[in-house]
Amino acid sequence: TQPPTKMENSSSEIVFVLSGLNETKTTKQVYFAFALLAYIFTLFVNVTLVLAIFFERILHEPMYIFLCNLCVNGIFGATGFYPKILIDLLSDSHIISYRACLTQIYMIYNYVFCEFVNLAVMAYDRYVAICKPLEYHSIMTPWKVGKLLLVIWLIPFCETSVGMIMTARLTLCGSRIDKLYCTNWEVVKLSCRDTTLNNLYGYILMFMHVFQAFLLILISYIQIIRTCLRSRAERSKFMETCLPHLITLINFTLSFTFDVMYARYGSQGSLQSLRNILTVEYLVVPPLLNPLIYGLKLKQIRRSIWRRFQAKNCHAKVKPKISKNILAH
Repeated sequence: TQPPTKMENSSSEIVFVLSGLNETKTTKQVYFAFALLAYIFTLFVNVTLVLAIFFERILHEPMYIFLCNLCVNGIFGATGFYPKILIDLLSDSHIISYRACLTQIYMIYNYVFCEFVNLAVMAYDRYVAICKPLEYHSIMTPWKVGKLLLVIWLIPFCETSVGMIMTARLTLCGSRIDKLYCTNWEVVKLSCRDTTLNNLYGYILMFMHVFQAFLLILISYIQIIRTCLRSRAERSKFMETCLPHLITLINFTLSFTFDVMYARYGSQGSLQSLRNILTVEYLVVPPLLNPLIYGLKLKQIRRSIWRRFQAKNCHAKVKPKISKNILAH
């Protein structure tokens, strides 16, 4: 075997080979159909929930605004993953340019970090609503909600941008990525240089971002559960508004943690198809299920969507009748 050669970091020269689909050559059409349906349905349910919250004045409350932001982030994350995988499923060569790879890394990591911050902010919002109901509107003012939304997007943007700059400075000695999509760790592994600084930044980021967000959520829910044990009304409120949040949090945290730990310490000898399923779970399932979970659990959202659906049906039925009456006259 020839020793690896250095590759200049020119986006016009570097092309990565994604090897995650090597074992799915005979079933690509089936996977493409499922992926396309999943992407379309993900966009549909998220856009439906966003529009329902946007057009209903009664839903312009902090909880629903943060939920709307969660759906927007879900669309962003799904768009960072699905288009490329759909192209690869229709192609025999699974390659991606240097710039496209870094763009995909940025979108996916920004989605992940935004998700954690958004879930932490939602936990804080539920803590104030349940533990300090009389002070809720004085604490969660429109100005504070706006600042929290800025934090949700600004912190991940800064964290991801620093990571991308550090990765872009590396000189690479390989082009094979053993995954369905680009990740920062897979690119860093291809470097000819010492990557200690990149690894250290990754560990600091995981601790400072993920651990602190999880700690804030944990503290919030300890206080919420203490308050909910006092009365049946509070327990009912917890089941309706907090249970969907916990389902979302547990699912996302476990799947993302598995992907990170497996990428760094997992064995490459396992089945590629099984690895593919486990490593895309946090990109596919949360954006798809979050709107459904919240839409089914929260009465205000269900009523809003149902009212708009009925209004459209009534409008469609009335319109032909009006046109017939005009023709009759």
